[in-house]
Amino acid sequence: MRQMVGLMMAVLLMTACGGRRMSPEELQHKLDSVKALEAKEKLALQGVNLESSDNLMKLFYDSLEIQPLPLSYNEDYIRLLPSYKPVTDDIVAYMNLVECRHPKAIALPETIGAKLIIIAADETDGQYSLWLYSLDDDYFPVDKLCLFSVDEREPEEYTEINQEEFLQYFSITSDYMIRLMDYSKEGYQARLEEVYEIDASRKFILRTSREE
Repeated sequence: MRQMVGLMMAVLLMTACGGRRMSPEELQHKLDSVKALEAKEKLALQGVNLESSDNLMKLFYDSLEIQPLPLSYNEDYIRLLPSYKPVTDDIVAYMNLVECRHPKAIALPETIGAKLIIIAADETDGQYSLWLYSLDDDYFPVDKLCLFSVDEREPEEYTEINQEEFLQYFSITSDYMIRLMDYSKEGYQARLEEVYEIDASRKFILRTSREE
């Protein structure tokens, strides 16, 4: 397998150097495809057949509840994680969630060319960060985006002079526009705002960014 992947990468580089020269984005996309193929082959050696009906990730994905859109941040949602389902041990290994204690997941309505799930990762005791994952046709993870992360600062740190408290905010529209924001609790304005879209390769692409 290593020899085949190496040969494929060499062919890609030769293609980039002869005839029409590939753009950096095109070359990176093709290299990512080769890496995904190598990862799938490794999973096959572990007995995970991504193309069979007993694909573990497909079975897990199909068992998840569907999170209606639009979706936006609120404290109760992060605290209660309504309709989220515990991630099984085999999926924990599959998704490399080794730092989590009791991860949970929910699916989003399927969009053209991309299957999406949100995984709630309990990186600290009882508190969850939210990660949005995109999956390909074989239910293999392609990309991930952090929607919300646990703020590890102690409340006392906010009492320092000129220290502002920033709230995290996210939203996902019904047409899959993803907005992330750090919002000043005292200044009533965004310090950082980013907007992402999902491209044809199932990657989360930053479209706009604004920082005060």
